[in-house]
Amino acid sequence: MAKNEELKTNGVFPVGDKNDAYAQYFIGQSYLKGLVSPEDNIDFGVGNVTFEPGCRNDWHIHHDGFQILLVTGGEGWYQEWGKPAQLLKTGDVVVIKEGVKHWHGATKDSWFSHVAITKGQSEWLEKVTDEEYNKL
Repeated sequence: MAKNEELKTNGVFPVGDKNDAYAQYFIGQSYLKGLVSPEDNIDFGVGNVTFEPGCRNDWHIHHDGFQILLVTGGEGWYQEWGKPAQLLKTGDVVVIKEGVKHWHGATKDSWFSHVAITKGQSEWLEKVTDEEYNKL
């Protein structure tokens, strides 16, 4: 059993559905639960993203906005282009400014969950290769 597997059924927020809409931008399985709706009439998104062990998103950049990650469970990685990866644990906060190339996802042996607050448009770039990921 992987570490923090209880996140699949007992996280701070519901795990949501398989993240099929964004699956092309991930390696592995992620889940997404939107926490605000269009009726809320705000210009940013708030969602709970849960990653199975080894799952990570592709390198990407946020344009005309930002992203804030609030780690709610498990263990994960955050890395900015040209910098070492940072291990993330429950309670960590990551502020990602406009134009910063980065990726985030679970460690190899743990589930990982964060709330993502995102404003602007995402530009999806190359995959985080197994070679890069396995060095962590």
